[in-house]
This record gives sequence, C-alpha cells and structure tokens, in this order.
Amino acid sequence: MALQLRSLVRSNGELELSLHDDPVPEPQAHEVVIRVEASPMNPSDLGLLFGAADMSTAVASGTADRPVVTATVPERARASMAARLDQSMPVGNEGAGVVVKAGSSPAAQALLGKTVAAIGGAMYSQYRAVPVAMCLELPAGTTPAEGASCFVNPLTSLGMVETMKREGHKALVHTAAASNLGQMLNKICQKDGIDLVNIVRKPEQEALLRGIGAKYVCNASSPDFLEQLTDALVATGATLAFDATGGGKLAGQILGCMEAALNRTAKEYSRYGSTTHKQVYIYGGLDRSPTEFVRNFGMAWGMGGWLLFPFLQKLGDEGTQRLRSRVVAELKTTFASHYTREVSLVEALQLDAIGVYGKQATGEKFLLNPNKGLAG
Repeated sequence: MALQLRSLVRSNGELELSLHDDPVPEPQAHEVVIRVEASPMNPSDLGLLFGAADMSTAVASGTADRPVVTATVPERARASMAARLDQSMPVGNEGAGVVVKAGSSPAAQALLGKTVAAIGGAMYSQYRAVPVAMCLELPAGTTPAEGASCFVNPLTSLGMVETMKREGHKALVHTAAASNLGQMLNKICQKDGIDLVNIVRKPEQEALLRGIGAKYVCNASSPDFLEQLTDALVATGATLAFDATGGGKLAGQILGCMEAALNRTAKEYSRYGSTTHKQVYIYGGLDRSPTEFVRNFGMAWGMGGWLLFPFLQKLGDEGTQRLRSRVVAELKTTFASHYTREVSLVEALQLDAIGVYGKQATGEKFLLNPNKGLAG
C-alpha cells in the first residue's frame, strides 16, 4: 500500500485533510510508476489543498502517523466550492522521483530506473502512475529535489515571455516578483535581453532581486510607488503585465501607469487616451479581495486571465517541446528552485507547518517528500 494526501470539502462547509492508503499502481503499456521523492508546494497546489477554507480555524486530530486537519469554509465562499463538494481529491501538480515500474511500450521501458520529473496531478503520493508523455527524463546526476519544479514555474515563466512575443509587446511587468517563479523570469529576461519591471512589497524582496541582477524593481509599499512604476515603464516601454495577486487595486494601477508612461512621449493629445494596447493578465490569486480599478487608462486596454496549460495548447506540441528542452538544459541555473524546508506527508499536516507554507510567503517555499520517513 502507498500513502496519498487528500483534500475533501464537505457539503456542510468543512475542509478535511488526511492521508489515505491506496494500492501501489500497476502501469498500463504507455505508463510508468514513479516513487515520488520531491513535489513542490506551489500556490496552485495550495489552492486545491485548502480550497476556500479559513485556515485560521484549522484543528488537528487523528493519530501521530495518520493526522487529520479540519477547517471551516466561510459561508460566503461555499458556492465557489460547489463542483468539488464531498469529493476526496488528491493533490500535487508536479514532482520527481525514480521510475520503479514501467509499462510494456519501448518508451516506458526506456525510463525504468531513471530519475524523472512528471506532471499530471496527485503527486502528493508515495507512488504515482503517469503516462510517459507527462514525464521528463532528468539529466544524469540530477536529484529529484532539483527536478521537482520542472514544469509549472519554468514553463509559466517561459510562457510569459512567449506571450509577450506573440502579442507584439517588447517588455514585461511582473508582480509578486521575488517568488521562485519571479526569480526564474528575471534570469530568463536577463539572458534573453528583455526588460522586466518587477513589483514587490518589501525592501528585502527588492534587495533579493537586485542581488540577482534585476534593474527595475518597484516597491508597492513605498509612498512613491506609482512614480517609481511610471518611470520604469517609460524606461522599458513595457505594455504587458502578469499579476499574481489578482485582487485589490494593483492591476488597475499598472494599467494607469502604463497610460501615464505612454502619454509622456505622446506627440498629440487624444481624449480617448493612447492608441497603444495595454494588457494585464491575472494568473494568480494571492489577494482574494475583488479586483478594483479606475478607468484612467484610455480605451486601448485589456484585463483577463492567463493559465499555463491553455497557453501550451495554443503553443502546440512543437512549441511546448522547445520550452521543455530549454528547461532541461538550464535546470541547475536559470530554472533552479530553492526551498526552505522538506516535509513528509505526515509533517505537511502539522498545524505549525501549515501556518508557514500556507502563507505563500517569499522565502518560505516547502518541498514535500512523500517517501520521507516511510518504508517502501
């Protein structure tokens, strides 16, 4: 048997996190079974893990080796959980480990005994069967921890740059920019000669980014933030932003500053604003409050959602493979991820650990090792 972390939202508004025993899977012809030894705890994973629950209400129960955590989903948020009510859901978008079983296909057999990264959900499990097509063989000498974050953050950061090129922009703005993803995006842009405007909230985040070579860093908590941002937009000509926060006023402020930057160099006045299209894509929800904006940015603008996998579908197999190949080639440089703590399945359900990784704070990223401290 193998352990798997599950998340259940009951129809009475209770979230339950627990560990389940499942049989070790048998691979189909085109599949491999991975002994998962590393899986990142990304915001997208925590969104499924916690749902809309208020984790300040979390209570621990169960036993030492089978902990259970329950929390309350506020009444106002229960409607958004309707599609998953009373379903015990496995968690974990991506991870890495060693292939211990392989299906009969030549492609599957070729991975037997290899260290691979994989994406496909349910990676917070000791063992996971996944199609060969969802695997990425890691270079010799690469550990599962080094390859655990091969997909979501690297492909998202590369996807942002691809989107910029496809939509005719020349520079980027990124919020929550000191995250692991933000640091990757900085390395990509520096390597590729692309100007990037970084938005952070704290001086230490600004220092972190400047320490890795970031040129344009704006602190949203500074009294002159809007001036800082407008100056950076004038210098870079950035008209495309990716916003990880989602709620609050930030997306609207970015559009407003883009318009102000364009107007500084405008040769004639138009009551409809600049004719240059300004775009903000919201790709995260770190701020759960409503998105607010003031229409002070003319008529040539857009605000919408952006998700990795729909974008990869648009990009096609050849384009996606090109991005994946770059990730493998630069896995220990551009796309290196950093974690502050490795936890087991049992440790991930301790309230003190949840209190840290649940904040989704910069510099407090956890790595889950489903096989840490467990036999098998």
